[in-house]
Amino acid sequence: MGIALVAQLLKTRLVPDLSELLEPDEDARVCKEIPAAACREQPHSRLVHITALTLTKMGDSLVDAKLTLTWLLGALGAPTAMVGALVPVRESLALLPQLAVGQWIREHPVRKGFWIIGSLVQACALLAMALVAAFLQGAAAGWCIIAALALFSIGRGVTSVAAKDVLGKTVDKSRRGSVSGIATSISGLAAIGMGAALLWFGAPRGSEPLVILLCVAAVLWLAACAVYATLREQPGATEGGKQGLQGILDNLSDTWRNTQLRSFLATRTLLISSGLAAPFYVSLASQRGQQQLGELGLLVLMAGVANLVSGRVWGRLSDRSSRWTMAIGGGLCAALSLTVASAVGLDWAIGKAALWYGLVIFVFYLGHAAIRLGRKTYLVDMATPENRAQLVAVSNTLIGVLLLVIGGLSSWLSHLGILPVLYCLGAMSAAGALMALRLPPIERD
Repeated sequence: MGIALVAQLLKTRLVPDLSELLEPDEDARVCKEIPAAACREQPHSRLVHITALTLTKMGDSLVDAKLTLTWLLGALGAPTAMVGALVPVRESLALLPQLAVGQWIREHPVRKGFWIIGSLVQACALLAMALVAAFLQGAAAGWCIIAALALFSIGRGVTSVAAKDVLGKTVDKSRRGSVSGIATSISGLAAIGMGAALLWFGAPRGSEPLVILLCVAAVLWLAACAVYATLREQPGATEGGKQGLQGILDNLSDTWRNTQLRSFLATRTLLISSGLAAPFYVSLASQRGQQQLGELGLLVLMAGVANLVSGRVWGRLSDRSSRWTMAIGGGLCAALSLTVASAVGLDWAIGKAALWYGLVIFVFYLGHAAIRLGRKTYLVDMATPENRAQLVAVSNTLIGVLLLVIGGLSSWLSHLGILPVLYCLGAMSAAGALMALRLPPIERD
């Protein structure tokens, strides 16, 4: 049944959507804000973006800090305290440098090279992790993995700014969400296959199988670089860029006057809570004795199924209304946090079922994907060609700081137990969903 469902989805949904994106637009007036030369190149540009995004998303599914790297540190015998540093390092260091990086990118008319450089850095970091996993053990291995993850995250920060800016220059507003959504769906299919393979051959023992996974992920990033290099990007605006620290401070000041951006940042801050809840679900699953969720293959499989289901749906919805996409994702994550906390606190029978936490992981990735895709699409569509890189950089830098603060507070609150954390994170997600609905619509501007 599962194979038939995937085949039907490919036939009726994914393949037609992909074919539509790769066909030239019949109405040349569809391009509302990109140059005519870029408009003519859209089928090729969409293919490049979809392929490169798919390859890197497949790599992400193999080296997810919440799943694979946590598993890796355990296999290497690293202290448990180091596991808690993985997600904050992965997320915040990908965001904090982006204001300076955005200013740097702004000074160059062609910016795809920054994406390629950032991806090469990520590939090198993954190869460094593989070497560490092959030759080191204990605390030394843990510290080296965290250092390599920091390098990986910095590379991700560069690609994040560059990708949004180049996407905005090469793909028109009405198709950006679909491009990202299809890449998410394809990578979700690949993740299902990888997770099923791991389940079929059994859970990896020791670090050797994870060394192979890290090397495969590095190769995926290198392949993405080769694909992205073929993108035909038109030169963009460089006027108005400011130099040095004063330029960064001026960018913060100028951007903060944008009331729409302030509302978006408040919404995104509240929705940070969705990602912070994931480690607590895994912790509860372990405490409840759901040992099958300790299987890396099952975790990758559930995340892949969620991405496959969510990619097309959220991509299409975000092109229609990215704020509604964020709101739905926030609502799902809020309901999930509160339901899991209630199931544990009230000792519901369903909370002891074998597949309960499998469903929890599925719903989490489904809602989290909606939040991520919705906020990315909203930010890109809210910006103009002249200020897109600046808005992305300012937004991500401020969120990086707030992520450290909120992450630290949730860690402190966890001393009182997991349930208070889940209730607080669920309330934040609900508030973020309501704020998303109050954002002004921009898709039809």
